[in-house]
Amino acid sequence: MTPVETPSAPFAARALLALVVVLVLLATTGWTTIRHRPVPGPSREAALAAWAHDRTAGRPLPDPAAPPRTVAAFFAGLGPAGGAQLAARHPFVVGNLNGAPVALRYRANRITLARAYGAERGRVDDPGSPRGPPRAQRRIDRFASLLRPGRQILAFDPTGPGRAAEVLGDLERARRVSVVVPGVDTNLLTFQRTHGRYGAPVGMAQALYDAERRAAPGAGVAVIAWADYTAPAGIGIDALTGRLAGAGAERLVGLTEALPGNARVALFCHSYGSVLCGAAAPQLPARVTDVAVSGSPGMRVERAADLATTARIWAMRDADDWIADVPHLEVGGIGHGADPVAPSSARGCSRRAGPSGTAAISRRGR
Repeated sequence: MTPVETPSAPFAARALLALVVVLVLLATTGWTTIRHRPVPGPSREAALAAWAHDRTAGRPLPDPAAPPRTVAAFFAGLGPAGGAQLAARHPFVVGNLNGAPVALRYRANRITLARAYGAERGRVDDPGSPRGPPRAQRRIDRFASLLRPGRQILAFDPTGPGRAAEVLGDLERARRVSVVVPGVDTNLLTFQRTHGRYGAPVGMAQALYDAERRAAPGAGVAVIAWADYTAPAGIGIDALTGRLAGAGAERLVGLTEALPGNARVALFCHSYGSVLCGAAAPQLPARVTDVAVSGSPGMRVERAADLATTARIWAMRDADDWIADVPHLEVGGIGHGADPVAPSSARGCSRRAGPSGTAAISRRGR
């Protein structure tokens, strides 16, 4: 009789700890975190339906899911005036359409922002509003901030918890583009903060943009604060699975494929954002040369080579980061796999010393 193999004691202990964590989370947060409750607001579905039924110069409009090059060719045929007319009719779609001219997306999103601002003002004094006056006021303040002159909003969707992306610098002329991919609790209300600004996507992107310009003045850089995906709300069951990361990965790949020019691209992925970047890695275009993760719970692989990307992978974590105490394994879809900073994740790769309290690994995915 062949003996049945049993897991090693350390692995069994880690698995048990992971299951205990899941049970505690389910007891305290329940399964409701899996579903984002809809919040009244502009309808994404209605905007897409209107787009699908419209025509310009007798031609149907491109499928929003079409490859960016197809969309770009369509707008090139329209010319500036035709594109502006289309953005005025369908700002919601054009503002979030990969392949549409960048400046046109900025213009379309200002239209959608102004409309969202007006709609929210009607709710702020309504005590019967499902959102409630305090939340409506916070959204009004956020929309007003995004509407300030000079802000370049590359994506904006106010429905539900909301999504957004903002560009710092000249994206069309940049030779290097960095994309900040944030983690849990990212939505329109947390897209930027006055207090603790560097813990929010806009603050992260601004700090990175300033640092890159200091390091290489005149190098032509742009940074995108990318919160254009539905992130987990809190440390609930969504944060322990890859469902939202998989959906967000498709959006991130679409962004990188649609960026103008031939700039090299680097992804800076924090917390759950690193799970998303791991899911996106195999589909990333060759122009993405580097993927840096910090405070990562895992990238849903055991080794860097499993990411199947030509990009260099960098991993770092502060010495006192609590994420180090999270079990780095995957059991039945729960958990995100190996610790990216662990030596076992970087077999055959170079390990470098980072700043004090930080471990950093540089490795090639394949």
